Amino acid sequence: MGRHILVTGGAGFIGSHLTKALLKSQQKVIVLDNFNDFYDPEIKRGNIKAITTKMAELGIPEDHFQIVEGDIRNTEQMDKLFASFSIQLVVHLAAMAGVRPSISVPLLYNDVNINGTLNLLELCRKYGVKKFVFASSSSVYGNNKKVPFSETDFVDHPVSPYAATKRAGELLCHTYHHLYGMDIACLRFFTVYGPGQRPDLAIHKFTKLIINDEEVPFYGDGTTERDYTYIEDIIDGVLRAIQWVENGQGSYEIFNLGESRTVNLKEMVTTLEKEIGKKAKLKVLPMQPGDVQRTYADITKAQKILGYQPTTAFEDGIKQFIQWYKEVNNIALINV
Repeated sequence: MGRHILVTGGAGFIGSHLTKALLKSQQKVIVLDNFNDFYDPEIKRGNIKAITTKMAELGIPEDHFQIVEGDIRNTEQMDKLFASFSIQLVVHLAAMAGVRPSISVPLLYNDVNINGTLNLLELCRKYGVKKFVFASSSSVYGNNKKVPFSETDFVDHPVSPYAATKRAGELLCHTYHHLYGMDIACLRFFTVYGPGQRPDLAIHKFTKLIINDEEVPFYGDGTTERDYTYIEDIIDGVLRAIQWVENGQGSYEIFNLGESRTVNLKEMVTTLEKEIGKKAKLKVLPMQPGDVQRTYADITKAQKILGYQPTTAFEDGIKQFIQWYKEVNNIALINV
């Protein structure tokens, strides 16, 4: 049967892209996902279908891929999974995502993101799995005044429950590294976008609204900045982190994975308008609780240790995203 990489949340946006990349490099992958209704579960099922289609195209054996529908909080179910397969490494992407929704249902975010992560770490200890990659978030930096954000910055002032749960996950990872010598990389993702992006995220949501001539919610004065990172650059970073973890001798590190360039809200909307060929109807609203003024990654550490080097400029990434959006929605767009 061979050894497998377990990708939790593997049917999601980042997870499905990662799974394709791992399968392409001849790895055996188990995708674990609970297909919850945070957004339309059919999108995730479509992602799984795309994975199996790609496998057939590339002639990848069917036994290289397993899909398990389950919840990381379900100890009994997860124990059965670890007992059934020889897992060599866990890439833990599964989480309740998003800053704003976490303010409405903090207990759910705590349960999934903290208890679920602890459950996985404990199973890794029990089954002797020593390699673990944890998906953290740039949101842990809160309203950090110093830019760009560095892994050595103080991050104990989160401004949303989501951010607090991601920081807690990093700390739990450190505990298991310290106690059991596990090799762990915690990856702080900075606003990931590109083909397949979740529909609740700004670029996807704004694109849909602009195309349909609907109002676009525009929070604040347009000066908030995000370090948008293209999906292929993120996947390259994750693959490098996996390699680093597999070559490790009981190491623990946190890495920023970003583009290391900021784009403000006004510029983001203008770039979308230009690529779509339509003006946005903006509905100006006050800043939302839990939102931060900016995210901006210092990627020096990831460059030095992982050899990470993002290559996709924001304008090019948007072009590719719009192209994908057009194809999946059968829309003929006029570029101006």
